[in-house]
Amino acid sequence: MNKKIRWITETALLLALLIVLQAVTKGFGQFVTGSCVNGVLGIAVLLAGMGSGITIAVLSPVLAFLLGIAPQVVTVPAIMVGNTVFVLLLRLITGGQSKPLVRQIAAWLIAAAAKFAVLYVLVVKIICGLASAPLLASGTLKEPMLKMLPTMFAWPQLVTALIGGGVALLIVPVLRKALHR
Repeated sequence: MNKKIRWITETALLLALLIVLQAVTKGFGQFVTGSCVNGVLGIAVLLAGMGSGITIAVLSPVLAFLLGIAPQVVTVPAIMVGNTVFVLLLRLITGGQSKPLVRQIAAWLIAAAAKFAVLYVLVVKIICGLASAPLLASGTLKEPMLKMLPTMFAWPQLVTALIGGGVALLIVPVLRKALHR
């Protein structure tokens, strides 16, 4: 199969899986949905490559917003950045192939911690900080949301990235074997 066609097919299938998982797990809360999303991000970048991982990392929060999962449109760009940092580090540190377990674990932990840090700074410190300033006090974020976002974009982001990344690291070798890669 042509490499470009394979990339498009794999990316489309993983994006479809992401949409289904987001829709099906929406009612189960942030820990389930977020872990599923991070799992798909990890599988995409480790199995289908950097382009697939970044594509899904950027489209995921848009789809989450359209499905009513992302809390506010103002958080969508921050989630795009956090997801992209996650997939970039996971791919760059692992090299995208089966590497020693220590390297895979390091990639998983660093990528999850970096995603958490990026989202915490962008959403909690910058977006919520600016929203309470007169500049954005025009109603971009209402008071209940300003109280909810710091909780959503703090430690739960680390937990969901760790769970999803761990699941991806367990599933990708099985998928590679099944796909004869």
